[in-house]
Amino acid sequence: MGGDHAPAAAVEGAAIARERYPNVSFLLFGNQAALTSLLAAYPKLAAISEIRHTDEVVSADDKPSQALRRGRGSSMGLAIAAVQEGEADVAVSAGNTGAMMAMAKFMLKTMPGIDRPALATILPSSRGECVMLDLGANVECDARNLVEFAVMGAAFARTVLGIPRPRVALLNVGVEELKGHEEVKEAGQRLKAVDLSFDFVGFIEGDGIAAGSVDVVVTDGFTGNVALKTAEGTARMVTRLFASAFRSSLRSKLGALMAKRGLKALKDHLDPNNHNGAVFLGLNGLVVKSHGGANALGFASALGVAHDMSADNLLSRIAADLENSGDGDGTAEEAAVS
Repeated sequence: MGGDHAPAAAVEGAAIARERYPNVSFLLFGNQAALTSLLAAYPKLAAISEIRHTDEVVSADDKPSQALRRGRGSSMGLAIAAVQEGEADVAVSAGNTGAMMAMAKFMLKTMPGIDRPALATILPSSRGECVMLDLGANVECDARNLVEFAVMGAAFARTVLGIPRPRVALLNVGVEELKGHEEVKEAGQRLKAVDLSFDFVGFIEGDGIAAGSVDVVVTDGFTGNVALKTAEGTARMVTRLFASAFRSSLRSKLGALMAKRGLKALKDHLDPNNHNGAVFLGLNGLVVKSHGGANALGFASALGVAHDMSADNLLSRIAADLENSGDGDGTAEEAAVS
């Protein structure tokens, strides 16, 4: 029931995901009358879905503390509880990010060896896609947090992007080892000192995020959120400028017609709906946050991220890498896979 286009986008997105992943089934939490009406248009989806009715919804304006006090019976709270109780493998919502993070952390708890969970997402790059974390869950981070984020981000890249040995970098004000905060420099030294299932390539600057030279970008939540919003705004600006330029004259319109296929490919690559699905990494359960403005295709992308994490046993991968890094005790629970 969360998001700008709820619940229609969620139901239609689930119908798209059902076609892509025929092995999945769905628990739908929300207003039964509204969901039943929407499912009538998707009989194949209805056959593999169960509705759990609730009138309670976490609003976009609710503070995390409010959600913790009175949101446990909401559609979001019940979805996370289904993961906690083993009824579902992953919870997916386009609702209030802060409330979702607070309830997920309270109900699922952090994995052994993880100090703080992180919010990660997939971003387009010039060579495909990359993972960036943290995106706002932790405004300030120490070296241990950054090392944990690197481990979790690399496991996420292997699982969702299918990269056997991801290239991981720390976002910094320069590529030189002497630059940056002490926490960033210490994290870099620690990552160089251990042999993990990814390649630590050192520091990158902001322009390296979209360059495609690395697969995982690690930073604190303050910097990551600013970088993410800047990238999203730049992508929208580029799209608008292209559209305006190709409408400016008859000659430009003819040029746009000849370049139609290439322009569509560019638009698709920059479209956030095709890269939707931020993940709360480091919890004893899988939780995916869809962008609040996502359409049905965007919500289906978030469900695809959820499917891949569950199918590839992401939590076990993170636990194993934490044990090898010396930051965990290797006792994290394995993810349930349907």
